[in-house]
Amino acid sequence: MSYSIIEIEVTQPLPIISLSNRDTGIALILRRKDRPIGFLMKALPAGSQITPENLTQLIAEEAGVKLLQESIREELTALEHQQEDAGIREHGDTNPASLFFKRPLPSLTVAICTKDRPENLARCLQSLLNLQPSTWEWEILVIDNAPSDERTKELVASFPKVRYVREPKPGLDFARNCALHSAMGELLAYLDDDVLVDRKWLEGLMEAWTENPDAAVFTGLVLPYELVTDAQILFEQRGGFRRGFEKIRYGQILPGNPLHPCGAGIFGAGCNMSLRRNILLEIGGFDEALDTGATLPGGGDLDIFYRVIRAGYPLVYEPKYLVFHQHRREYTQLRRQYWTWGLGFMAFVVKSYQSDPAQRSQLRRLVWWWFKDQLKQLKNSLRGHHVLPATMILAEFWGGILGILGEYPRSLKRVENIRRQFS
Repeated sequence: MSYSIIEIEVTQPLPIISLSNRDTGIALILRRKDRPIGFLMKALPAGSQITPENLTQLIAEEAGVKLLQESIREELTALEHQQEDAGIREHGDTNPASLFFKRPLPSLTVAICTKDRPENLARCLQSLLNLQPSTWEWEILVIDNAPSDERTKELVASFPKVRYVREPKPGLDFARNCALHSAMGELLAYLDDDVLVDRKWLEGLMEAWTENPDAAVFTGLVLPYELVTDAQILFEQRGGFRRGFEKIRYGQILPGNPLHPCGAGIFGAGCNMSLRRNILLEIGGFDEALDTGATLPGGGDLDIFYRVIRAGYPLVYEPKYLVFHQHRREYTQLRRQYWTWGLGFMAFVVKSYQSDPAQRSQLRRLVWWWFKDQLKQLKNSLRGHHVLPATMILAEFWGGILGILGEYPRSLKRVENIRRQFS
């Protein structure tokens, strides 16, 4: 199976789409004036052709409401700008942008934590360097985490605008904390090495910060880089890393969600997140007993999102802050990913239960809900009513059991041994 990923600008005449004989479907990324507004997948016979009329129907079904919302938002924004321009003229200010950017943008460090994947890293770096010049002061920092050779160092040396730092202690959150202490920016954007940034990525982050200068964390949309294997298509059909196309501002209370903020998976993905560096330092950085590698490859992003909210700071999700992620190509890799999700999630819950007594009753309810939901998914899958195979659900379920049965305390001991080895 292979799905062709096609971007559609809905304000332009819609094209005729012709599938190759290798493609068994399409994935459409919908934009309105370059702003992402929707994503849809549709299985089709190889060699199919989609007319503009067919496209119109698909777009209306997927993003009709969003298109209406964006049109209204644009009209209201234009009205606000007219009022601002009138006020600027009245006060003699000839630069309308000065009113929009009332506060100077913080300096920015973009940190990519990587280990022995120079091909992925090169692609990620090139996507950053391809961004249009901006007035934003920013740097790119590569954290080479316990490398087995010099390939990453040599690659970074070929990019004159990129800074290299080696972190010898193995573990993603060791690397993230190394970036925290090495960065020169006030805002710290973390990217995984298997993503490419969208051409509007920097503008999306700038927009999110301008609208929410009090926020401590910004997360963004994650769409697929490719859909060329059954595993990748399956993962994206289940929702992938997507969190929707609406701006969301999370605070201390989330109406309709009694488990907030313990269900931290709703906030975004760690492969595309930015944090205010002073607040990250204030709350102690990333927990190095999470995201430790093969034994516990997850939980660090959930933990930091949760701790920021619990510290009283807003978290903002901005769809325009967009990256494209290369999903696992093989079923065995995807099954392991689901296992790590269950393991990392429950390790995060156990850690939070120990460190945040005020939330213990809520965390117990979250665990109970999670196991019931996993069993419901498994039941539906066995009946053929769920897109995800039972093997994937069982992998996540088994990971969750291992996570709740002491994985976090075991990880704390492993991390202490690592620290002693490198002290």
